[in-house]
Amino acid sequence: MSPRALALLLAGLAAAADPALAQLRPTAPLTTAPVPSSRPTGPRQADYIVAVVNSEPITNNEVRTRLLRFEQQLAQQGAAMPPRGELARVVLERLISEKAQLQLARENGLKASDAQVDQAEQNFARQNDMDVATLRRRLAATGVDSAAFREDLRNQILLSRLREREVDQRVKVTDLDVEQFMREQASQSGPTELNLGHILVAVPENASEAQVRAAQEKAQRVAEKARAGEDFGKLARENSDAPGAANGGQMGMRGEDRYPGLFLDAVRSLPVGGVSQVVRSGAGFHVLKVVEKRQGGLATAVTQTHSRHILLRLSGSLTEAAAVARLADFKKRIQSGQATFEQLAREFSQDASAQRGGDLGWVNPGTFVPEFEDVLDTLEPGQISDPLVSRFGVHLVQLLGHRTAELSPREQRDVARNVLREKKLDEAYAQWAQEVRGRAYVDFREPPQ
Repeated sequence: MSPRALALLLAGLAAAADPALAQLRPTAPLTTAPVPSSRPTGPRQADYIVAVVNSEPITNNEVRTRLLRFEQQLAQQGAAMPPRGELARVVLERLISEKAQLQLARENGLKASDAQVDQAEQNFARQNDMDVATLRRRLAATGVDSAAFREDLRNQILLSRLREREVDQRVKVTDLDVEQFMREQASQSGPTELNLGHILVAVPENASEAQVRAAQEKAQRVAEKARAGEDFGKLARENSDAPGAANGGQMGMRGEDRYPGLFLDAVRSLPVGGVSQVVRSGAGFHVLKVVEKRQGGLATAVTQTHSRHILLRLSGSLTEAAAVARLADFKKRIQSGQATFEQLAREFSQDASAQRGGDLGWVNPGTFVPEFEDVLDTLEPGQISDPLVSRFGVHLVQLLGHRTAELSPREQRDVARNVLREKKLDEAYAQWAQEVRGRAYVDFREPPQ
């Protein structure tokens, strides 16, 4: 596997790992990031510095922690495992790049508030089907300090803010770009992108024959229920050990080159809605469903969301902490029946939707800012979020429902514009990250183990 292919694979896994932090690439879900409390045997037992970026060190333990995350992600995705030394070199280079970017963020005065870290932690817990208290207990049980985990979340928020500030302004999409992109997509043939539903019944390391057999039988029962018409998302939430289970197991629309060959072989002959036979990987047993299949070109239908919100804008008289506390109180009042969401939105929300009781109508994916959509993705219809912070202020959000809708020609152009913008953003980000890395002084010490 070439270094470029390996880097792309890592980027793809990180992007798919945590929907609640979709813009914060390096963070992985809890199920993929246990940090062992003891180091394996080897020539060096104590931690040591492997590189210095400007004046900040990167330690062997930092590399090992990130390496374990990626190795378990690869296993859970059913992907082939590259040589460990090659993977370690890519992980180290990624940490160097992140360290240089974090230094730049601090130099520019960027900060992540405690409320934003709280929100990220809540989203992370929800994605793993638990509350924050349970998350912290699970982290402690796997040797991860909760304060260090929160600091990692804070760093990822800073990296996302820095990207918005430094990269987003570089990207422009013209009408001519959109027209050319749509012509190119229309000329494509054959299935180019898939959205798969994924259920993983994990097999523990060093499992006994009885444990393997029990896992296989469970996966077979789940597959039979899915083929019989039971809701795949519900089955994923109740049975899957894979990242994204809380989101119904959907892996998101992506090119075939971003799926493991094992998965593609299992679904190659299936129509949309088809469920695969049980397949085995090093992580356990997988059940797959073809949710969407794009036969070249752009999608002509999307899953829309219907939601409403209450927005409090920050000012000299309303701090972020005060807005969060106020919206948390609103949520309690709604849940206890003392007030309705619509009443509070009409009275207090500070945007144009207030007169509609906060109703935002039916919208296509990509309409809202990422932090807003990340939270929507974690909600069931009728569920109310915890207060969330965005660039516009602090929101309280309620998901009202989902539906599949055909896109008008104008909406297809909007989708094309969004897809093209994301593509250009990724390219611009890669170039900018190389520039930041090139300006950093890096002193390599001893290779990681």
